[in-house]
Order: sequence, then structure tokens, then C-alpha cells
Amino acid sequence: MVEKCELASFVERRAESAAKGLLRGMGLCCYIESILGNPTETSRVVFNEDGTVDLFVGTQSNGQGHETVYAQYLADQTGLPVEMIHVIQGDSDKIPTGGGTGGSRSATVQNTATLALVSTITQRYAAFLARHYNVDSPSVSFDDEVFRIAGSNVVFSLMDAADLARAEGELDLLDMTQSATLDDLSFPNGAHVAEVEIDPETGQSNVVRYVIVDDFGYLLNPMLVEGQVHGGVVQGLGQAMIEHVVYDENGQLLTASFMDYGMPRAGDVPMFEFNSVVVPSTANPIGMKGCGEAGTIGSMAAVSNAVMDALAERGVTRADMPFTPQRVWSMLQEAG
Repeated sequence: MVEKCELASFVERRAESAAKGLLRGMGLCCYIESILGNPTETSRVVFNEDGTVDLFVGTQSNGQGHETVYAQYLADQTGLPVEMIHVIQGDSDKIPTGGGTGGSRSATVQNTATLALVSTITQRYAAFLARHYNVDSPSVSFDDEVFRIAGSNVVFSLMDAADLARAEGELDLLDMTQSATLDDLSFPNGAHVAEVEIDPETGQSNVVRYVIVDDFGYLLNPMLVEGQVHGGVVQGLGQAMIEHVVYDENGQLLTASFMDYGMPRAGDVPMFEFNSVVVPSTANPIGMKGCGEAGTIGSMAAVSNAVMDALAERGVTRADMPFTPQRVWSMLQEAG
């Protein structure tokens, strides 16, 4: 992190800001959180006659991209084409149980259930193929995403095996469900560094640099993880720098719509530098740690420390969120 945030040249950047009449501060947040929530989740896979596969999950994606991760993981473990996998969520008529989404649990717990289901699926199909070819069960293996029968050239994809099961009336092989329970927590952790510039004449504060180093364990889809962290950081910066509920003297809410309530926009945040250090978790078979809250956890403390660092130069000893221009200006005036 020392190298990533270019700590050695911060004094120069602060001097450059001062030459423009601006205060500059740097803030660090080192965080660790625990994730799990409900430790149990269930996955169900249905092989359809048209070659598609339905994956039923008990969590609910709210824009994080879980449905992409779930399909990718099932495809990776089975060789099924990812474009043929349909993820079904949020339908209580079809999904009787589920732990829901929250606490960074979804991808970790749901994919652990899918991993357990893949083991069940491959074992049952191996036994089915052994019966079909009149060989011992150990003679049928599943590796490199296909079934192989020892001593022969017979190779079956999982979808081929499902088509054969349908043709022979083995319908119980076309719809399988498996639950899994995690025994322990995992602990996402990392460090965020923010730099801010403050105009002491107006109190206007701007986040001008932001560096992230996170450890989320094994990343199933690094692009989606980075996107989730970006969203969390913006949410945290919004709370710390912009968002503020205002009432008048009669208790009337004045910031009752997004026309009045400050919301972070692209122009309010810098480009983020995202870095990932992968230390697999030992608390689940996939080695994941979850990332849902990390951006928000790291950003509020990092930017608060950066603002305090900048204002300390003018004698401010306490800086509380949100750092709106009026509040920052008032802090500077009170400090003389």
C-alpha cells in the first residue's frame, strides 16, 4: 500500500495544493469484517429437454451480478455451456428456502451449495452410466468436464448423460437439489487510502486520489468484484462528503427528494485504483471471503481521516461527517 498510494511523494503533492491555496490531506483505513449470515443455502439444477439448464438459488441479486457468477461457477465445475444456464431467483413458488442476500454471504454460501450439488450430480450420473454400460461404478470417472469409462473410448458430457437419462426414463436424474452449511466465518480485509483537497475559503472538499488494496480470497469474477467495491466506495464517499438530511425549525423535512438531497455522481469521485491480494479463506471449500460491504467500510473512515489531516493544518481538532462545504467552512472558522 505504501507504494500504491505513493506515500513518498505526498509532501510534494501537498505543496502543490498549497501553492493553489488549497489544503491537502491523506487518510488511511485498515478494515476487517466477518461474513456469513445464514450459513445454509440450497441449489437446485434442472436439465431441460431443449438443452438449457435451470439453476435455482435462494439468494437475490440486486444488481451485484450474482446471476453471472452463479452461471459461470456451475459451468466451470461441470462443463455445461454458460450461455445455456438460466439462473432463477426470487420466485417463492419454485424456491421454498433461501437465506437471502446480505452480509456478503451470497456468492460464498450459494456457490458452496452449488459445489455440493455438482458432487451429487456427478456421483449419481456416474452410477447411472455404470449401470448403462454394465461396469463397476469406480470405472466411471468425471474429469476435465466429461465422464470417462476406464478401458474404453466412451466419453460423455454432462448434457449427453442427461439426454441419455431422459431417453431411458431416469427422470430423477434431471432434477436434483442439494443444501450445504458453512461451519465458520470468513474475514474480508484490506486498506483504503484517500486524498482530499479543501478550499479553505469556501469549505469545498474534493476527493482527488483513491487507492484500494483488498483481500477477498478467491475471486470468481474479478471484474464484478471491482465493480462492487467501486459502488461501495462511492456510497461511502457520498455519506461522508455530500449526503445530509436537513429539517427546518418546524421539523419539516427539506431534503425529501433527490432534487434536494445530495447524491454522489461521477464528477464527485476520482478514478479508483483497485488492487487485490488473494489469500484464500480456509472457512469454505472455494476460498472466498465476500466483498459486499468492503467499499463502504473502507471509504468513510479513509476520507474522514484525510479531511482531518487536511484541516489539522489550520488547527481543527475534530471533524465529523458529512463534510459539506458549510460544515467544513464552519470548522475552519471555529478554529480561527
